[in-house]
Amino acid sequence: MATAPRPRTTTRDPEDLARRLTAWLGTRLPGAKAVGIAVPASNGMSSETLLFDIEHPEPPVRACALRLAADPAAYTVFPEYDMVRQYRTLRLVAERTDVPVPRVLWLEEDPEPLGAPFFVMTRVEGRVPPDVMPYTYAGNWLHAASDEERARLEAATVRLLARLHDQVPPQEAEFLVLPGAGDPLRRHVDAQRAYYEWVVDGVARSPLIEDAFDRLAQLWPRDPGTPVLSWGDARIGNILYDDGFTPVAVLDWEMAALAPRETDLGWMIYLHRFFQDLTAASGQRGLPGFLRRDRVEARYAELTGHTPRDMEFHILYAALRHAIVMLRVARRQVYFGEVPLPADPDTLILHHGSLRAMVQGSYGDAAG
Repeated sequence: MATAPRPRTTTRDPEDLARRLTAWLGTRLPGAKAVGIAVPASNGMSSETLLFDIEHPEPPVRACALRLAADPAAYTVFPEYDMVRQYRTLRLVAERTDVPVPRVLWLEEDPEPLGAPFFVMTRVEGRVPPDVMPYTYAGNWLHAASDEERARLEAATVRLLARLHDQVPPQEAEFLVLPGAGDPLRRHVDAQRAYYEWVVDGVARSPLIEDAFDRLAQLWPRDPGTPVLSWGDARIGNILYDDGFTPVAVLDWEMAALAPRETDLGWMIYLHRFFQDLTAASGQRGLPGFLRRDRVEARYAELTGHTPRDMEFHILYAALRHAIVMLRVARRQVYFGEVPLPADPDTLILHHGSLRAMVQGSYGDAAG
């Protein structure tokens, strides 16, 4: 399968950012300089990341990473980038759990220094399962690993999710309650519907996404359960692992919220299946035995005492959430002239075939 060029992730000038960062750093640590500034190749299309080192006689740390709210001129993927919320979430997870997260150093709410709010954290060394090309394709460290090594990584990943859900008292995460009315699941889904309305404002709507919302309503859980601190983007592509296939840093907390446990579990299971489906469609075997739903659910239940429920709902919800993001990303590519605008807006959703099958109930065995 030929690789498409990475979608544009920013309209900012890295050299200008470097100059401004050095000037700002001196206000927090007099005499300090930001050196070795780099933009990682995996920089996302939501918050942007800068890597740099602190040059100072007594730096709090040397290796740093900076998370910067997205450039509004870059046709942003999300309507808002609440850096304070992310900063508070990272601090809470660090203080109340043994889930490995980078240590946050400074928060800057004023957009003047770099053009948008940002925070600085320690930079952790490790390996990330790649998205481009996905780790399910041959040619990367996770695909080349043994079955035993991948099983070790999978077990450790489910374990950290279980610890996150069990160790943070929900009342301490009330700043993550989403706006609206009803229980946390209702608010979460309503927020996704509002996000969809923002994505299609002024452009063609997606009949498939609207059908998925209708199907979701039919599958609505009778009892969503007690909410927990939900990571929101719970997938292995947001985790740094060491050479022993052990997580050393959990990244990307911009979608954190109070939500049912299954919101994270459904996202973790589905996002692997999304990559696996793409790989199988290209004629490769992929990693069909990895992150299987039955095994993930069983391990999570063993670790927490909570048996995951209503997973048909939550896996469909994950596919629906991902579809809205994919629709916005594709619209963004159209905006920048990277892809043509198709006649059918649903085909802008990379996984429109599997999402339609889920809505129709013909996707197949959900255990794999």
